[in-house]
Amino acid sequence: MTAVETETVERPGRLLLLLGVAVSVLHLWFNVWAVLPTLWQNCLHFAGFALIAVLVYPVRKGGGRAWRLLDVVLGFLAAGSAIFLIAREDAIYDRGVSLVPMEWAAGIILILCAIELTRRVAGWFIPVIIILALTYVGWWGQYVSGVFRFAGLSAETILFRSVFGDDALFGTIARISSTYVFMFILFGAFLLRSGAGEFVIDLARAVAGRMVGGPGLVAVFASGLMGTISGSAVANTASTGVITIPLMKKAGFPSKFAAGTEAAASTGGQLMPPIMGAGAFVMATYTQISYNTIVLVSILPAILYFATVGFFVRIEARRSLVHAIDNEKVSAVEVIRKGGIVFLLPIGVLIGLLIYGFTPTYAAGISMIAVVVSSWLTPNRMGWREIIEAMALGAKNMVMTAILLCSVGLIVNVIATAGIGNTFSLMIDQWAGHSLVIAILLIALASLVLGMGLPVTAAYIVLGTLSAPALHGLISDGLLVEALANGQIPEAARALFMIAAPDHLAQIGQVMDVHTARIIVDAIPPDLAGTVREAVLSSHDLTFALLSAHLIIFWLSQDSNVTPPVALAAFTGAAIAGTRPMTTGFQAWKLAKGLYIIPLLFAYTPFIGGTLWGDLEIFFFAFFGLYAFAAGLEGHMETVLGLVPRLGSLAAAVLLLWPLPWYLHLAGLVLLVVLFVSNRRKAMRQVPPPGASAPAV
Repeated sequence: MTAVETETVERPGRLLLLLGVAVSVLHLWFNVWAVLPTLWQNCLHFAGFALIAVLVYPVRKGGGRAWRLLDVVLGFLAAGSAIFLIAREDAIYDRGVSLVPMEWAAGIILILCAIELTRRVAGWFIPVIIILALTYVGWWGQYVSGVFRFAGLSAETILFRSVFGDDALFGTIARISSTYVFMFILFGAFLLRSGAGEFVIDLARAVAGRMVGGPGLVAVFASGLMGTISGSAVANTASTGVITIPLMKKAGFPSKFAAGTEAAASTGGQLMPPIMGAGAFVMATYTQISYNTIVLVSILPAILYFATVGFFVRIEARRSLVHAIDNEKVSAVEVIRKGGIVFLLPIGVLIGLLIYGFTPTYAAGISMIAVVVSSWLTPNRMGWREIIEAMALGAKNMVMTAILLCSVGLIVNVIATAGIGNTFSLMIDQWAGHSLVIAILLIALASLVLGMGLPVTAAYIVLGTLSAPALHGLISDGLLVEALANGQIPEAARALFMIAAPDHLAQIGQVMDVHTARIIVDAIPPDLAGTVREAVLSSHDLTFALLSAHLIIFWLSQDSNVTPPVALAAFTGAAIAGTRPMTTGFQAWKLAKGLYIIPLLFAYTPFIGGTLWGDLEIFFFAFFGLYAFAAGLEGHMETVLGLVPRLGSLAAAVLLLWPLPWYLHLAGLVLLVVLFVSNRRKAMRQVPPPGASAPAV
């Protein structure tokens, strides 16, 4: 290779490094030190990542000079048109929101560039939705019959709202991207560059490597901790899977199970506090519930999810006679002493700052300094070179998310402008027939369809906008039914029922059966439902009903990582394991059943917003209920379950998971213990086949 050719190859890398560092410094400046107007901050955020996106996602990989020039032109057009339009904001308002030809041209170029960049980073699905959304409010919406008919807006109004609207390209979602999301992805890049990733793997192997199914439990444990760093299921699978999947195969796990386990465990990374990917920040912005509250209530559910995957791992280990790895001799204490300070100190600083009330962006900025300082206490000392590399890595890892979250604003803006969200919520309520479980099933189906083309954060944003009001209403109505049945209606609220449910006025305030209370709630007109809920229910109940609704949607939005036909995390695991993608996808989908079961706890129990002891009681019984479910589904505990014990295990799962009196939960636990002891005795009487390892304790 000639010197000229070498320079040509290396130049994009150098340019990407310079741009990545510049963008990271810019974000640190306006998130930690400066205060910029929101539009300017979001505009610079989009402009910076547009320039990086054309390098990371060129129009033609390996293209010649002409193709690279085309990429550079596109990047400058996107960045330049964005900055030009925001600079013209005051002039546009002074003219009464009227655009001159230069502004028309810049607006059209900006939207076209956003669509093209979105196509590059995520394929055609989202660009097609953006085009359909914009043309709906401008043209074909007037030809739609029924509730979705929309009279239409002028092209000038659409263009203006698409750029300057509260929910548009540079609106609320872009602000989340430019603040919380970027700062925590950059924080994760600092952790990875400091060697925290290696520590996570080593700690997982030290803790779980010699247990039954140890290599699989290493994947579960490591992916949970790594998710705290990356917040991405695909990145999680790729980073930990190259170690854990070969480890599992070597121990005796089937290849597709090894890949499916890593994908399912990595999916839980976005459910694991304190970072939870971008979801917690988006949720905090939409619900106006504090980030600390969201993280706090998510701890026990996240543990239950990883426990579910761990139960499947143990069952498969018993079935496949997996052996422990003999060379795992390092203790957890040694691992922590050797490199734990790099991981534990920054995470501790982050959690401490959040608890003391600092903003998440400021806390993330200070925690990056903590990463650098803590690295000086280890062999992997971070100097200027490592800091620069971490900044470039963080910017590169953020490209897809930044472009998508800005562009999804074009869709959300149309949903808000046309009132589609409220209409869709009413339709869900109507289709579900006031049934919460049917509504959850409809939302799960919608999340799967959206997840085929949208990353989970974007899918959660769109699905939350469309369906959260309906789900919040149904959960609140369940609390309202309970209040009516117990006669717990405030005196000030009784008069409201004269209008809302006049035929049942005599029963209000009296103890009644749940069926009657449900009839009264169903009789309340939709336009009065919100007023009645606010009058009867406490602000605490309404707040946590809203949080439960969003957590249900957020959890269900994760299923596209592991559910065919599009299961990106599972396909990434399949590539590492050398297995068929679809087969691996179905395996991961089976192992990730916690994504569907645990949201039911949010909906039907006070797991979110209850008392501490109440939450711990739900957690305790659900923990064993999930094991009973996994055993019943697999037909195996310590050895094969017969038909009757298998049905008994499923019955125990229902008794432990469904909202029932404590003594029925206790009966389910006793049933599970009896089945387990009986099955274990049966396993110990069996002689392992020649050459197989005896079951470990």
